[in-house]
Order: sequence, then C-alpha cells, then structure tokens
Amino acid sequence: MHKNERQALIKQIVSQHTIRTQEELLAYLQKQEVDTTQATISRDIRELQIIKGIDETGQTKFMSYNTEADNFNETNKLTSVINDTVTKIEHVQFLIIIHTLADHANLLSATIDDSEIDEVKCSLAGFDTVVLITASEEQATALEKQLKLLWNETHTE
Repeated sequence: MHKNERQALIKQIVSQHTIRTQEELLAYLQKQEVDTTQATISRDIRELQIIKGIDETGQTKFMSYNTEADNFNETNKLTSVINDTVTKIEHVQFLIIIHTLADHANLLSATIDDSEIDEVKCSLAGFDTVVLITASEEQATALEKQLKLLWNETHTE
C-alpha cells in the first residue's frame, strides 16, 4: 500500500473509531491487511496532524486537528482550548509557562502554533506543561496579558 492510501485509511479510521493509542491504530490497520511499523504510524500521525484530544467521556483519543477541532476562528479556538485545559499561566523572563490538565499540553501547543501569535517564537509541549519562548521579556509580558485575557476571569491563581 502506498503512503497516500495508508494515510487516507488512517484518517478514515481515526474519524470513524475511538482510537486511544498507536497500538490500537496499528491493530485496525492490520485488520485492513496493511503491514506497517510503529515508526511509520508515528510519522503518519505527525504528517496528518493527528493529535490527542478529549472525547465526550473525558478520555483522550486521536483526532484530526484540522477536521475535528471546533470550526470557529483561531481566537475562539484558542480561547476554548485555554479555558478547557489551562490550570495556571506564569511568566519567567522571556518565557511563558502554561500548566494544563494532564495530557493536554500537546493540544494547547498545537492550537497556539496554529494561531500564529507574533510574540511566540517557539512552543514546547510536555505532558501537562507548555513553554512558550518569546524574543524578549517585554514580549513575554504582553503575551502573558493576552493569554490571561483569553483565560476567563473565573480562573484565579
């Protein structure tokens, strides 16, 4: 099977089934008689912009970032993700450190990257923390204010 065919099948599987791990995805592919490796699946997931999101039960699952993420403008999308996942926003010199619910950092980081915020030079995501790198402390201060405005006033530190 060619790469394009395999990736189309992966998109179809992710959109039609609840897939929580790469192993589950690999099992679905094997049922379709697609012989591939974990490394290939990993590359395909990255290239297809498949991320781990939260389903209606509160558990993580794979989803296509471009098609299953909410279809509103980038600011509304960013506001929604921030309010659903962020627990704390800190400013340290030229960095912004954002703490999230467990296993939500990648979703927030991808949303921030797609928002193309001028001050953000780079985002790094871990399990429950996103680090945003800016060019200066002044930019970090401005970014912190911007993010905290998006993060409802109902959140207190």
